[in-house]
Amino acid sequence: MSSNSNNRHEIIERNVGLLAIFIVFAISWGALVEITPLIFQKQTTEPVENLKPYTALQLEGRDIYIREGCNVCHSQMVRPFRSETERYGHYSVAGESVWEHPFLWGSKRTGPDLARVGGRYSDEWHRVHLTNPRELVPESNMPGFPWLAENVLDGKYTQQKLELFRDKFGVPYTDEQIANAAKDVEGKTEMDAIIAYLQSIGHAMK
Repeated sequence: MSSNSNNRHEIIERNVGLLAIFIVFAISWGALVEITPLIFQKQTTEPVENLKPYTALQLEGRDIYIREGCNVCHSQMVRPFRSETERYGHYSVAGESVWEHPFLWGSKRTGPDLARVGGRYSDEWHRVHLTNPRELVPESNMPGFPWLAENVLDGKYTQQKLELFRDKFGVPYTDEQIANAAKDVEGKTEMDAIIAYLQSIGHAMK
């Protein structure tokens, strides 16, 4: 019986095409078993109770956060370990991210996790920190972003962004919010926008 088993293994290992078929089947089956149940769990597909859609200004700030590469150095995913929850706060849950497109969980922490940064510091603290981080944290290796205070939002695509998130991703924006989107960011700088975004992060689980 052992000899027959070895023969079967040898046949598969020597036949590249057959081996590839078995590999694809194994991966597909594993993915099906792991992922399919999640699709039907409310906690992974529905927003948590206190989750609110981003305002027009916060949504613009999120785009600036991505544009400047903040998500490369900062994660937004608190893992369910005591060392993380004591430092950052409540661990992250799937229901917080149902309206996040793209997700900004990250995979690297050159800087601290920002999943619970909203409300932790004042607007002025963020303004100084984003302009010159070393004024507040002398040992910081984070670059400054002084130009954000000079760049004024034009709001040209803000309304379309809100419409897209409502129509494609089910974010519950009202017609009034969409109609006023450009007006809500009028005269605001990119610094105002990214601070508004940072202050909005993580409130759903506080």
